[in-house]
Amino acid sequence: MPLNAHATDEAEEARLAVVTGASTGIGLELAKLAAREGYDLIIAADEPAIADSASALSATGVDVIGVEADLARIEGVDRLLAAIGDRDVDLLFANAGRGLGRGFLDQDFASLRHVVDTNVTGTLYLVHALARRMVARGEGRILFTGSIAGFMPGTFQAVYNGTKAFIDSFAIALRHELADTGVSVTLLMPGPTDTRFFVRADMLDTPVGQQEKDDPADVARTGFEAMMAGEEQVVSGWKNKLQVAGAHLMPAGRLAEQHRKLAEPGRDA
Repeated sequence: MPLNAHATDEAEEARLAVVTGASTGIGLELAKLAAREGYDLIIAADEPAIADSASALSATGVDVIGVEADLARIEGVDRLLAAIGDRDVDLLFANAGRGLGRGFLDQDFASLRHVVDTNVTGTLYLVHALARRMVARGEGRILFTGSIAGFMPGTFQAVYNGTKAFIDSFAIALRHELADTGVSVTLLMPGPTDTRFFVRADMLDTPVGQQEKDDPADVARTGFEAMMAGEEQVVSGWKNKLQVAGAHLMPAGRLAEQHRKLAEPGRDA
């Protein structure tokens, strides 16, 4: 059930930001940035920690509602939409995502389907509902958290990289469909970031799981600023920018072998 962590007596509703995957990591940092700009928040995640995040964010003085819901399920997204109700959404951060390491045939099918349904199906369902409302108003901003992983065939991370390739492509396509509607779409593409992602994806025994990672606050700031500036896409971090540039030049098979060196379980860093 939604948790209203801070009530307001103001007669006029403040601007509203909706952030998914906001209990920790990039999503929580995006929510902090929106709160600092005076946006009320509705934040969602699939774990009880979302209540603690909502309580902490309410200390900034904005109205915060935390929604615990599995956004891989239509019912979970519907719970978030019910919490939003008829309020206008000014900023939508489509950030919820799941990772999954190891070989495709070694993965449990229910687990890999949960990755697809979180990263793709639930994201599309939420954006479809809220973007229609933004277009009807003639204003709004959407930020998708994609990944530089979408540029590489993900050996030992094939399902996750495939979902991010979809999001990277979809976000740019949607932006151009919504041109001249007053609604902007921005794609944030992080590299490996210091979040719970690699623990939850069972990738701590891989080189990419053990390497130094980007600060989620820095990644969020890069995405937030690009969104507010109406930019099309942004890659966070200069090393990641170089990797994306190289990915455009290399054959897919070579990229797949490079990814093996990063994500194969039990491989030395």
